[in-house]
Amino acid sequence: MAEAQAHRRGRGPEGNGGYPVSALATAAPSRRQGARHGTRSPVAGGRDRYLDALRALALVRVVTYHTFVWAWLSLAFPSMGVMFALAGSLMARSLERPALPVLRGRLRRLLPPLWLFAAVVVLAMMIHGWAPTAHHIGSWWTAMLLWVVPVGDPPGSAWASQATDILWYLHTYLWLVLLSPLLLRVFRLSPVVVLCLSLVPIVVLQTVWAPPDNDAGTVATDVATYVTCWLLGFAHRDGLLERLRTGPALVIAVPVMAAGGWWAFHHLQDGTYDLNNIPVAQALWSAGFVMVLLGFRPKMDWVGRIRPLERLIGIFNARAVTIYLWHEVALVLSVPLIDAMWQVTAFELSLPLGSTWFQFGVTWVLVAVAVMLFGWLEDIAARRRPMLLP
Repeated sequence: MAEAQAHRRGRGPEGNGGYPVSALATAAPSRRQGARHGTRSPVAGGRDRYLDALRALALVRVVTYHTFVWAWLSLAFPSMGVMFALAGSLMARSLERPALPVLRGRLRRLLPPLWLFAAVVVLAMMIHGWAPTAHHIGSWWTAMLLWVVPVGDPPGSAWASQATDILWYLHTYLWLVLLSPLLLRVFRLSPVVVLCLSLVPIVVLQTVWAPPDNDAGTVATDVATYVTCWLLGFAHRDGLLERLRTGPALVIAVPVMAAGGWWAFHHLQDGTYDLNNIPVAQALWSAGFVMVLLGFRPKMDWVGRIRPLERLIGIFNARAVTIYLWHEVALVLSVPLIDAMWQVTAFELSLPLGSTWFQFGVTWVLVAVAVMLFGWLEDIAARRRPMLLP
């Protein structure tokens, strides 16, 4: 994933309208919370249309960024921070139940789609010559366990780096899930203090103590960058952001975002202000953005009146893991596919083959193919009847 690669360089789901939902989009609001948040627009099955729309928009933004690599998109919609905040909100709700079954359920829903992705990508890398050196065979195969449980970056070849760079999100998500029982208990002791202190680790890692240049340092930086967004998800689930109201939220969020913007433009990486290269700026800007976004509760009833849109949002939520895992592969495969189209005179004369927008469209077609080929595994992981499309 280009966004993940840039991030490291700077180092750095039951029914929407009856549709099942993905491992990255699980849990419905409780009856008590639903009553408290009067502006929500739940659909059948207890889903929140606004949150589902944000998740779908975040995935679209991820694919858009990786196609066009527009730095301004990281400011306009910090999708990774939004996704971590949504996941944190859902995790807080799930932890109303005993923690161990919740953690098992999260792993069960996340890992099988990764294993299928690994089977395809690892085999492809081996076919293209990826292999251990003579004196490191044992350690090479031991490192492959990270493809089974991604507590760090799974190993890979340079040939497939664009496809495997996305996995930083999974190890960050996994660590935040595993830490959530403790984080939630600490957060509820003093939410404001904990939220403020949660920004300290990333500042320390970027200004005082440089993390080691290994998997542990990578994980520490990634988790520290997004833990505040995860905790803001807790605050959203507990109703703290909505009680704050839009005005006071802006009074807090705007200075935080301003600090993030200032940091970005005074700590340019590779000559760009792209937040994915600048962890401190990413943490600050994303936190302020999420505070406003989750405190703003628009009515979304109109989505239910546009059935194709509602269904599309449902598919994005039901296949979030699949879309995320395979979108970079789709983007890579779009290149030889378009190259082949240049050999057909009718296509060369009739289609804008040299346009990045055309590549963007082809990528989404290939993402749709991946959803139909591999998305059913998300149903099996969730112990549902597998479906071609939810």
